[in-house]
This record gives sequence, C-alpha cells and structure tokens, in this order.
Amino acid sequence: MSIVVTGATGALGRLVLEELLATVPAEGIAVVVRNKEKAADLAERGIEVRVADYDDPASLDGAFRAGDRVLMISGSEVGRRVPQHTAVIGAAKAAGVAQLAYTGILGGPEADFDLAAEHRITERLILGSGLPYTFLRNGWYHENYTAQLGNVLEHGAVVASAGEGRIASAARADYAAAAAVAVTGEGHLNRTYELSGDTAWSLAEYAAEVAARSGREVVYAAVPAEEHLKVLTGAGVPEGFAAILVDVDAAIGRGRLAGTSGDLARLIGRPTTPVADAIAASLA
Repeated sequence: MSIVVTGATGALGRLVLEELLATVPAEGIAVVVRNKEKAADLAERGIEVRVADYDDPASLDGAFRAGDRVLMISGSEVGRRVPQHTAVIGAAKAAGVAQLAYTGILGGPEADFDLAAEHRITERLILGSGLPYTFLRNGWYHENYTAQLGNVLEHGAVVASAGEGRIASAARADYAAAAAVAVTGEGHLNRTYELSGDTAWSLAEYAAEVAARSGREVVYAAVPAEEHLKVLTGAGVPEGFAAILVDVDAAIGRGRLAGTSGDLARLIGRPTTPVADAIAASLA
C-alpha cells in the first residue's frame, strides 16, 4: 500500500509531497505523472514514479494498487476535466484502492458558477463508483491574487467585478497540509471538508493591505462584468478563460467563496495563513 498523489509535479502537488515526506517514508509514497523527467527529483528522493496520462485511460492501468490511498488533484485543463477524472476514477476502482481523496471546490453542489461545474460532476462520479472517498473542497488561494501583485503595483489598482463580495482564501500550502492529513490520518473516509481561510476579506480591504505593505497607492477599482472582461482579454487572457474569471467574480459577489467553516484550520491543527502574510511574502 502506498499513498499516491496524482498531478504531483504541479504547484499544489509538490507542496503535498513535502508535507507527506515530513511524516511518511519516501518508499511509502508514489506519484502519478505525465512527464517522467519532471519527476526525476522525486525519484531521486526515493518516491516511486508511475507514468500515466489523464487523457489516455489505458496508460492508467497499473497506476494504482489495491489498498492505495490516492489523492487525485484536479486536472488543470478546464473543459477537459470530466473525461480525465473519469479515467482516473475508473482505474482507481479497478485497482481496488482504499481511499480516493479529491480536491474539488468550496461549496460542492452549491457552487453555482462555471468553474465549479466539472468539480460537481466529478464528485457525483466518485460517489457512483462506490469507492471510499474524501472530498476536499478547496476555497480560493491567496496566490490567485498575490501572483498578480506586479500588475497591481504597476497600475495602482486591483481591478475586478466582485462588488463588495468577500473571499475566505488561504495559502496553497494550507490546502496542501490538509490534503496530506486526509490521506495519512484516520477518520477521513466518506467525509466532506469545506476548506477555506479563517477570515473572509473584501477586495477593497485587500487593496488597502497591499498599499500599506508596499507604501504605494493602490485602490480597488470595481468595474462592471463587461468592462472586466475587456480588461482581461486586453491583457492577453484568452476570452474563454477570461469569461470564467468574470463569472467567478460574480459568484464572489453572491458570497459563494466567503464561507468560513473552520474545517481547514481543524484539519491542519493551526490557524490558516492570513492574506496579509501572503502579501508581505510576495512583496518581499
């Protein structure tokens, strides 16, 4: 039996592996990756590398073993995730894994925005498989915003169409720690966790914090959805993905990413990382 992480060379996957290696011997961990070369450093650390492609169901034969605890990190290719996840679920069921944990999105079936649709379908597929599951419904990452700080400082504005909606984000590392707990600890089978930061904040508050930390003038420029779409496409974001981002902002305005259940802090045994700390680290 191994703890198996799919999508392990991505940003979240690598953080999960670091968390796992703190408590689990490397020989007890396996990764499923598309590109063996990208996982060469993991192999050097003693982690078993299993090569398979979400888009090639046949390649997933043998990716899992009976009794494995599997963390399926959601695919990153919006629009292709349902067939990709279907292939992984089928392979996991055929192998007889002991647990299939999945990184979905905050709210699950109540998440009524476009980006959540594939996550809702995936959860239904997992339930239909009969596999022991753990749903890790991740909220927004601080990094979704701090990665854009260069543009924010250049223009002196956080441009969005979320109105006065609030966001209970947490650091990607917080979510990684929770995932590691879910696949190593006991009592997590057939459980659903709504994972989010301890405190919800508004984009106006975020802009004010960036201004305070940077010493620069930064404001929240709340714009209509149509204008937001034009701003994003004008900055080079593909129109389809830009529309998804604008739709997410509308969901934020409806409060869909503001939930603070406390599940994340309870799983990791500490408070979640404040957004102010993430801003400071990014600016540094």
